[in-house]
Amino acid sequence: MIEKIIRFIPSSRAKNGVFLILSITAVICMLANDHAFNQVARDFFPPRALSLNLGGGNCRWQPPIYDVPENITFTKTLIAGFPSGDKRMTFIQMEALTGLSARDEWDFAFLGPTNQPFIKANYPHHEGIWGWGDRADQVIMVVRNIRRSMVEYHDILWDIGYAKTFSEATERLDNLYAERPPIEDFYAWRDLRVLDEIHWYGWFIDYYMEGGLMRDMFNHKITTPDHWFMLMQPTRYTKEEMAYDLIVGPDTFVSPSYDQHCLNDVTTGCEPIEIISAERLVEADTGPAEGRKIANALVNRTGIKDYLIEEEAWECVWTELIINKKGLKTFIDREGAGERDYNFSEEMLNEMIKELNRLIVKYSGPSWNTKPTANYLEDLLNEHLDLLQVEYAEVVAGTRMLTANDFLGPETRRNMIGSNTFS
Repeated sequence: MIEKIIRFIPSSRAKNGVFLILSITAVICMLANDHAFNQVARDFFPPRALSLNLGGGNCRWQPPIYDVPENITFTKTLIAGFPSGDKRMTFIQMEALTGLSARDEWDFAFLGPTNQPFIKANYPHHEGIWGWGDRADQVIMVVRNIRRSMVEYHDILWDIGYAKTFSEATERLDNLYAERPPIEDFYAWRDLRVLDEIHWYGWFIDYYMEGGLMRDMFNHKITTPDHWFMLMQPTRYTKEEMAYDLIVGPDTFVSPSYDQHCLNDVTTGCEPIEIISAERLVEADTGPAEGRKIANALVNRTGIKDYLIEEEAWECVWTELIINKKGLKTFIDREGAGERDYNFSEEMLNEMIKELNRLIVKYSGPSWNTKPTANYLEDLLNEHLDLLQVEYAEVVAGTRMLTANDFLGPETRRNMIGSNTFS
């Protein structure tokens, strides 16, 4: 009978500490029945659906619990990233490693607080909201290739029907990651947004790396709180209406200001304790190591440590999710056209390259190069830059042909129309 209680214990490390009281409980319950015994187990330990460690590096994935007990104190992790499907890939690892579920920033904002220890966030991007109050303790930032981010960002919006409200988005959540949208829909959206979103991508990284320092995303200058909050509302103000020179002034000295949320509402601040690569996480040769980084970010964390599966099963958990595709759908499950099937114009690729070069120079500089997170970020962005430069060379050389229906920037479109060079 004692095994019936032990199976509820969050981890093997916790078993020794409670073995005596369990033994006494077992003796008492022998005088009763299994129903009484199970009730004691439920009173002592919350129900969970932890992935099972079968020993010898083997495991069996199980879904997490969504009704997380409110009477347990957890170190809560904010999983932040530019909108592109990468955060889901990260939090499902955390869920499988612990048996505890994650929750979206918008759910906190519209449905009220819960005790989920993993918080998914697009904030401060305009697709996000600081909805979780002061419930975060540490930050992990997920970084995905800028080009792929642009494709997946649109595709997620298409999945939820370009929803404008929380209820509209919620109704369409089952559509996420099922298929690629019609490529014409991608072109229409990208013509409107991609050149600006390239700068939002770099600005997002700067925000977290610098602990919430307020900057203009278009010129990267430190800005005022009033201007910063305008920038976060691109559907309310036009780009011209919130131009830095107009609102702040070209020669104005601006003292650094930080988002108050980062100063007051995250225990260790907004600078990430770890950076995860979405691409490396899903590759066979790099994925297990990236998954280990996620697990290590949870080791010895209050509450979490009692739920974290044993280290010998970490790689198996990764395999269950990425190779065997257990659990929620992610960006690797989409059917239809591949991301490489979407063309970007020469000027768009050039803008991406410029933004990555800016970030690489910044985070390889003397102010940053002693930080492991900055070193990893630099290495990651250099990898992305190499891929972009290859594609850019293909477009310039004409080996990667653009057509009238491809995604073209305004400069490229004018040039092609003017010379009648549509293929």
